[in-house]
Amino acid sequence: MKKSLLGLTFGALLFTTGSAVAADYVIDKQGQHAFVNFRIQHLGYSWVYGTFRDFDGSFTFDEKNPAADKVNVTISTTSLDTNHAERDKHLRSGDFLNVAKFPQATFTSTEVKKDGDELDITGNLTLNGVTKPITLEAKLIGKGSDPWGGERAGFEASGKIHLKDFNITKDLGPASQDVELIISVEGVQKK
Repeated sequence: MKKSLLGLTFGALLFTTGSAVAADYVIDKQGQHAFVNFRIQHLGYSWVYGTFRDFDGSFTFDEKNPAADKVNVTISTTSLDTNHAERDKHLRSGDFLNVAKFPQATFTSTEVKKDGDELDITGNLTLNGVTKPITLEAKLIGKGSDPWGGERAGFEASGKIHLKDFNITKDLGPASQDVELIISVEGVQKK
């Protein structure tokens, strides 16, 4: 009986210790090891790619307990860049992102689930003054020590948003109703 009780206590201690390995990371924007990119079809003939140059955020990562993971990101919508000044000006206007009224977009996770090698990160995206849930499919690229004595973790993620869901009603044609998100982030563990 004592051995069984000791075994259960030890097992519970290991389980508790294993689930307490969550680490908090800050997205490495200073080293430019993070990107929030997007693409949308142009008339069904090609893709227009863009990025947001200014964003900040953090995440919590627990490899053994994905339910403990969290993601928070704030994006400056004024930093939109598609490598074409006139298009960027139009995309920042009231026809699309309305950056004068809504200079920031945010994403706050509400649930993280492991799905094979991937993580399904569901959260609330606030864009153009509208908040809607979206799900990103993410994958751990790698984690470990860096040459400067820190710890890092990197992920790539993808998702899709429907423009009209975020009150972007400008009609760009049937092939251009959705925007694909392509995200790559590297985080530095907080000390």
